[in-house]
Amino acid sequence: MVPREARQVLHLWPSIAPLIYVPHTEIEYQRIVALLDQLIDEVGEEESHPLASLMEILGVLVEAYETEHVPEL
Repeated sequence: MVPREARQVLHLWPSIAPLIYVPHTEIEYQRIVALLDQLIDEVGEEESHPLASLMEILGVLVEAYETEHVPEL
């Protein structure tokens, strides 16, 4: 039996998946960075903003990509 939360995610995921994913290519990375930049403009440092956690998740995904694919200066 699938828990209720998983069913909710399963229902919502098709509309969210094009926006939230682990980037594997430069193009995917650039798309995530562009969305993150938009969120930073919208959310700023307002931790109570409804999109603040999404901004944090995208930041983690960007950081992981950069750690793996961008050489240190």
